[in-house]
Order: sequence, then structure tokens, then C-alpha cells
Amino acid sequence: MPCVARLLEHKRALIERHARPDDLKGLVQVASTLLPIAAIWWAIGAGPALPYSAIAGLLLLSLFLLRCFVMMHECGHGSLFRSARLNKAFGFVFGVISGMPQYVWSLHHGHHHSTNGNWAAYRGPMNIVAVDDYARMSAREQRRYRNARNIWMAPLAGFLYLVLNPRLTFLRGGWRMARHVVAGKIARPGVSIAAHARDFSAPYCATAQEYRHMFWNNVVLLAIWGAMTWLLGPLLFFAIYAASLALAGGAAMILFTVQHNFEHSYASCADGWDYHRAALEGTSFLVLPGWLNWFTANIGYHHVHHLSARIPNYCLVACHNEQAQLFTGVTRIRLAQIPAAVKCILWDTQARRIVSIAEYRRRAALPRAAAGGR
Repeated sequence: MPCVARLLEHKRALIERHARPDDLKGLVQVASTLLPIAAIWWAIGAGPALPYSAIAGLLLLSLFLLRCFVMMHECGHGSLFRSARLNKAFGFVFGVISGMPQYVWSLHHGHHHSTNGNWAAYRGPMNIVAVDDYARMSAREQRRYRNARNIWMAPLAGFLYLVLNPRLTFLRGGWRMARHVVAGKIARPGVSIAAHARDFSAPYCATAQEYRHMFWNNVVLLAIWGAMTWLLGPLLFFAIYAASLALAGGAAMILFTVQHNFEHSYASCADGWDYHRAALEGTSFLVLPGWLNWFTANIGYHHVHHLSARIPNYCLVACHNEQAQLFTGVTRIRLAQIPAAVKCILWDTQARRIVSIAEYRRRAALPRAAAGGR
């Protein structure tokens, strides 16, 4: 029986067995994430001002911030806790620490889950282009495209993603919200300010509720920045903070990328797209060392996560092991193979799969070689 057919046969029972969030387990995971982050910051402030100790603290903090980001992601799915209130509360906390408005991020991430494998609807975190579009680029444009998606650019992308862009979006959103309310009040003075605010919408902030979450995320974060600057000094705090979030954000983007961008990953157009085939053929299983699985909250078991986002991270391993026969066709990617997977940055719309630049060049060279042989 084909893998997809077997998956559909067992899917309901599999989800019912493993999609069981536990509030106590969730709280233990919260404590094992937030308490070490606080302890690391305390050690940085109280410890000797030596370069190697600061670097050690920076690297360790980056790992815990990476875990914090994945936990924020899980709260957005409502799977870390059984309690919706706990998911909402700690999702907000993890979002503040990660620098990302969790509610807004989760809405966009939900779109990814609902369209996984449909690359006409969602092009991944690197927003890759189709082969034909790449072929039409000039040599300079192709070079810029490749360089922007180079693995060594990940820390810069992480800084933009978690530190800079959310703050700029907040400022732009605040300015647009103020203009919208003032213009509305002038045009319709009898309508309340709150009613005008509820009508607000922007490309990066679709509703007033999204802006409200963005607003409080940034207000709390800026207050923390102020307190930490007062306690540690601006130079030490912002140097460690920006660098650790850049590394954590870069690592998160790489992990989320190679979970869908790898050699010949399933990449369908909207026509003929199959959600379950995408979970098996368009989602990878990252075979990571145990310590890294812990810091990434088992997100490497991404094929199980896309089967059902309701399965908590602490149930993913058991689900995979119990139903291993269903996942024999899932692509395994080991830690050493990640750099090669990151190079798969083109969408072959004809073959409905992701290909690397190297494969594109080999295929492009074939007609030229054939022409030269005639």
C-alpha cells in the first residue's frame, strides 16, 4: 500500500493517541527554558568581564533563545498546554523574549501549515523563486539572489527577523493607526475612537487585534530593554542581546528552511496539490543529536508536526517511533547535510519539486553541450 494511503488509514488513531497536551509537562518545559535564560543573564552581569566568559554566555543564551522561539511556535498551535489560557499567556511571554509578536506570527505561520507543499501559495522563509524566473534574471541578479540565501548570511537574517523588522513594523503600524483614527474622526466625528481603531488594517497588520498584540509585545519588550540597560549597561546588554538573538534567529530560519527545502522536496502548484503527500515528501525528518533535539523542542520531527500540529513536542518522538512504518518515505537530513539542503533554493514548477542551483546549472548546460556536439 502506498505511504500516503497507509497514512490516511492510520491518521485519525495516531492523532487521537498522541495529541494530548499536558499542563504539567508544559510548565516543566517553560521552567526549563525561562529559568536558565534568567540565570545566564545574571551570570553575565555578575561574572568577570572577560571575553571568553561573555562569548560562552552568548552561545548558551542563543541556544535557549532558539528553544524559546520554538516554544512560542508551539503555543501558537495551542499544543504546549491543554489550557488555552496557558498557551496564550506563555505564547506572549515567549514572543516578548524572542522579540516576535506571537499572535501575529502564529497567524502567518498557520497559513504555512494550511498550504504546506503548495509553493504557489507559500514560498518558505527564504521566498524562493521558480526556475524560469531565475533563468530570466541577469547574472548580477542571480548572484544577489544566491548570496542573500547563503547559509553564512543567516545571523544577519536572524537579526533583521527578530530584532529590527518587528520594531520597524510596530513603528509603521503605530503611525498608520494614528493616521487612520485621526482621518476617521475628522470624517465621522460621531464615531468613537475605539470604533475607528477596529476598522484599522495594513499590509503587515491586518486587524486592530493584530496591532494590539504587536503594541503590547513591543511595550513590554522596550520596558525590559530599559531595565536591563540600567542593570548591565547599554553596551554589554545590547551587544549580548543583539548577537544572541541574531544567532538564534538565524538558526531558527535554517531549521525551518531545511524542513521543506531539500533535494527534490515535494513542491506542487495549487492544481493537484496533496496535503498529505506534502507531509511525507515535502517535509523532512532532521536527525539531530539528542542535545540539539532538546534545544529545538523536537522540531526536527517535522513530518509528524505537519501531520498534526496538535501533537505536543514532548509526544513527537513517541509518535514517530510507534508509527515508523508510515514514515519510511520521509527524507532524513543529518546535521552535516544541512548546508547542502540550504542550497536547494529553486522551485521546478514542471517537476513539482525543489532543486539546487547546481542541478539547475547541470540541466542548463545539457542543451548547450548537445548543440556543441552537432
